[in-house]
Amino acid sequence: MENYDYINADSGMSRQHLRADCENCFGLCCVALPFAASVDFAVDKDAGQPCSNLKSDSRCSIHTSLRETGYRGCTVYDCFGAGQKVSQVTFQGYDWREVPGSAKQMYEVFPIMWKLHELLWYLSEALMLKAAYPIQNELQLCIDETERLTNLSANEIINVDFAAHREEVKVLLQRTSKLVRGEGRPGQKVSQGRQKRLEPGAMLFGAKLKGADLKYANLRGAYLIAADLRGADLRGADLIGADFRDTDIRGANLSESMFLTQVQINAAKGDAATKLPASLTRPEHWLT
Repeated sequence: MENYDYINADSGMSRQHLRADCENCFGLCCVALPFAASVDFAVDKDAGQPCSNLKSDSRCSIHTSLRETGYRGCTVYDCFGAGQKVSQVTFQGYDWREVPGSAKQMYEVFPIMWKLHELLWYLSEALMLKAAYPIQNELQLCIDETERLTNLSANEIINVDFAAHREEVKVLLQRTSKLVRGEGRPGQKVSQGRQKRLEPGAMLFGAKLKGADLKYANLRGAYLIAADLRGADLRGADLIGADFRDTDIRGANLSESMFLTQVQINAAKGDAATKLPASLTRPEHWLT
């Protein structure tokens, strides 16, 4: 897996500022974001409406029993560090409760910051890959520009043309993916008919891919909901935006999968034998 080597051995652990720090956030995900009653949430909640489980100290009153009480979606979610950035930098530590007039604006800024931080997660990974060295300068410039956007004032962030910026990032990430995957070598253990289904945006709901060799597969945005990937080898596979809800990855090797996030891992079903990238954490609910 030489194409996936990091520039240095510790690179996979260097994105601390892109990890949620709830201690320094005002519970923004529990207020700013909406959710609907479903298998993931017990009730409906509108954007800007505080969750009924949110306490006055911005902590969750059912944090230790979220899945048991119908809030599985909360255990999947990750803000990529946007919560503490908005709370402590954009709004300089002023709580939406203390300055009610700022609440609406804070709720508008948070989703945009979340998306910008997600882009930083992908870009920082791309920058660390040896195979992406030919475009390293372009990646660094894009990271710098994205960081600049995250440090704008609240009014400026709300007016950022995020769609245009995301397209620029998308191009660089696609180039990174091609450099890492070479010619996108197909897995040797996957039948010809099945290989045709392994492509960006592929509809793989409930697909039977147990033990499949999916190294360097391009599965960007693929729908892997409830797919059986037990024991599959996904090293070098591009998984950006792939839907991992209830995907069975027990014993699978994702240790060198490309553009994988904590959200995807949290949504999947894994076990102690699942191999993950060093930058991601094994979810506690996998043990139950």
